[in-house]
Amino acid sequence: MRRYGLLGGATILALACSGAVPTPPPAEPDRWRFLGAVTGAPAPPPNGPGAGEAGLVLGAPQRAQARTVADALAAYAKRLKGAEKRRIAAVKTWGLRRTPLRAPAPPADKPKLTSEPGHTTGKGLPPVIVQVPTDEKVVFLTIDDGAEKDPELLEMMRELDLPYTSFLSDYVARDDYDYFREAHRDGSAIQNHSINHREMPTLSYAEQREEICRQQDILEKEIGERPTLFRPPYGAYDRDTLRAAASCDVEAVPLWAEEAFPDRIDWGRGDHELHPGDIILTHFRGTDEWSGSMPDMIRRVLDTATSQGFALARLEDYV
Repeated sequence: MRRYGLLGGATILALACSGAVPTPPPAEPDRWRFLGAVTGAPAPPPNGPGAGEAGLVLGAPQRAQARTVADALAAYAKRLKGAEKRRIAAVKTWGLRRTPLRAPAPPADKPKLTSEPGHTTGKGLPPVIVQVPTDEKVVFLTIDDGAEKDPELLEMMRELDLPYTSFLSDYVARDDYDYFREAHRDGSAIQNHSINHREMPTLSYAEQREEICRQQDILEKEIGERPTLFRPPYGAYDRDTLRAAASCDVEAVPLWAEEAFPDRIDWGRGDHELHPGDIILTHFRGTDEWSGSMPDMIRRVLDTATSQGFALARLEDYV
């Protein structure tokens, strides 16, 4: 789903559309070699025929490499422009008020996570968070349980190129893991929401560990990746929950700041505003339980986020 590369889309578009031919700046040979690696251009020989004292290629070989890089940039820019045209068309198809904002490139280093004030902490326990520490105007959409498997949701998220995370409970997801495998191929991360959606503090440590760790194994088998995040059902947990989660490779426990429905947003703060790094909860539900469909819910989330200047980003890029 993430179609940005190591170079920013705006930079590549500007370079290619300007017709400028990049040449290796003398002070930055390492950066030039990196650019060649990104675009697939052949690397210049560091020394030998055609190389100057600083190891830079001169003359015809340099010009040939520059043309190769320029062609690669132009081809990539063309793909980006085509993808963006399709995305803008999808905005109309899905009835959005505005084109969703693009998230910035993820941080090179993920922020350090600490449990929110008032939540359980301790050595070796995964942090419990409702918000990711970032100054970027990004929020994170997370969808729980897996009961409703609406093909239009996958189509909408794919066409709009939107990141999201699915927290699955086996008891409702198991009848069609193919649906979630398709979501994963499209870019959705798949994370853990327990086997049977039981309220964790009512269970013994052994029972909690069975709920969490067995779902880790199931998702690794069904999806091909072992989850690193666990969300306890109902947001209810105790110290045993965190101990059990830590014992089977869970690195963080994301709760939520807002909950989204087709007809409203339930706000966690009195200002009724999104804040940088907020985690938004919703569920795999349909018209039998909601006043609208999953695409209706996505429309509300996107229109709210866009109107407030926020973009959806991928939670796993930050956590």
